[in-house]
Amino acid sequence: MRRKSLPSKPVNVILGAMPASARAKLASRLERVDLPLMRVLCEAGANVDHVYFPRTCVLSLLGVAESGDMVETATIGREGAFGLVTGMYSGEAYPRCLVQLGGSADRISATDFKKEFERSFLVRRVVMSYVEALLIQVQQSVVCANLHPVEARLARWLLMMRDRADSNTLPFTQDFLAEILGVARTTVTVAARKLRSNNLINYQRGIVQIKDREGLERFACECYRVVRDHFARLLPRG
Repeated sequence: MRRKSLPSKPVNVILGAMPASARAKLASRLERVDLPLMRVLCEAGANVDHVYFPRTCVLSLLGVAESGDMVETATIGREGAFGLVTGMYSGEAYPRCLVQLGGSADRISATDFKKEFERSFLVRRVVMSYVEALLIQVQQSVVCANLHPVEARLARWLLMMRDRADSNTLPFTQDFLAEILGVARTTVTVAARKLRSNNLINYQRGIVQIKDREGLERFACECYRVVRDHFARLLPRG
């Protein structure tokens, strides 16, 4: 990971929602890091030493079974953070945290962030608002996995990635998509073909190109809208 100088205006929504006094104190302890694609940021059961605030990267929280099989339970982009609560209390991660899209993040030691969390009621309010939004995302992912067809789930997941990457071009193989969605590769192939036949996406050599974002949203299950609207309500930008 490589350090860079920090900008005056936070890109991350959580940092941007902090009161100015807290942002000033945190800024002196934040460091910029580059996180490459597929880097395991934290294994399940490992100590959480830092809080990460994504800027251009996207993180994936993965529930891992004893068999080694895993499924995504939540996605974290610039609207969120990893380690906000775990790093300050139990100190031990339950999910595996994987870099799903490479990019940059700001990070701070869990100890330093805990001091500001305990000092400021407004910081605690921002953190708990995010925790509520993240729990809604996790709960909705359970609903989605059990009640909705794979093609609608795939459309929802691609929209989530598109929002966080600010790009219609996404670098995901079918094997990776199958692992994230917790289904067989052949199932993802059929779902991707259905999206492509509706002229919503192109897919070639591990690259997904979103052609019709509005059409993809109409095709997706309601879980995308539910999670998006709750984040907007609990953590309004700006």
